Amino acid sequence: MSVKVIAEVGCNHKGEMSIAKELIKVAADYAKADVVKFQKRNNRELLTEQQYNTPHPNPANAYGDTYGAHREYLEFNVEQHRELKDYCESLGIEYSTSVWDTTSAREMATLAPKLLKVPSACNLHFEMLGVLANDFDGEIHLSLGMTTQAEEEQIVDFFVKNGRAKDVVLYACTSGYPVAFDDLCLLEITRLTEKFGESVKSIAFSGHHLGIAADMAAVALGVSWIERHFTLDRTWKGTDHAASLEPDGLRRLSRDARAVSAALRYKSTEILPVEQVQRDKLKWRPKPNAVKAA
Repeated sequence: MSVKVIAEVGCNHKGEMSIAKELIKVAADYAKADVVKFQKRNNRELLTEQQYNTPHPNPANAYGDTYGAHREYLEFNVEQHRELKDYCESLGIEYSTSVWDTTSAREMATLAPKLLKVPSACNLHFEMLGVLANDFDGEIHLSLGMTTQAEEEQIVDFFVKNGRAKDVVLYACTSGYPVAFDDLCLLEITRLTEKFGESVKSIAFSGHHLGIAADMAAVALGVSWIERHFTLDRTWKGTDHAASLEPDGLRRLSRDARAVSAALRYKSTEILPVEQVQRDKLKWRPKPNAVKAA
């Protein structure tokens, strides 16, 4: 099975539907990604009153006077997400979103996408996980950044007990923006495969690094999905743009991931058909009836 690529738009649309749709179109038509993913938050549910009314910690990236106002500015409502899903379908690319709270999980489940994502920050929110397990029939993708191994077991056990583990895709992930290569720890993919590969549907990789070299290594290690943040311009205002791929980076990621995935196989026969032509033409063999030297 070929690896699939998720273009994580997140909040890189800057709160503008026109930019969100342009990102979808570029991801679908130019970059040939498989999925475009957004984010859904109920900010009053997620944030305390103090957090909501506190100024953004980095004013240069703020879209409002307070953190709550900033988050609301970047938030699309359910009908806007439905519009984005319809636009994705018109272009032949899958729509998805991360859900950050119980209300958002219930809302996005009503859209019935093929997959919903649980971000690393929320993977211990068992009330929300329960909503996905009970009220959502699609795949449940879940990132394991900033998560202990004991917590990983707790998460997988939860889905096993709820009869949904075979619909779960676990993502190896380091939560940082951007992440240095020596903090990517790609061999965690192997550890997760050995530990949970028989329990869940598959293992994936979500990266917040620069370039696409590490993604190719992740494909070689056997992941089924690659997720990368995607933007039209890495210099735009916002915390995620600097750790995102621009259109040509996403295009090369999609192309190269599929190429590496196609190459990861054993020979179907000792001499492949493509080799047989060259073997007949070039391969040295002893001449028939050659006289052996005394």
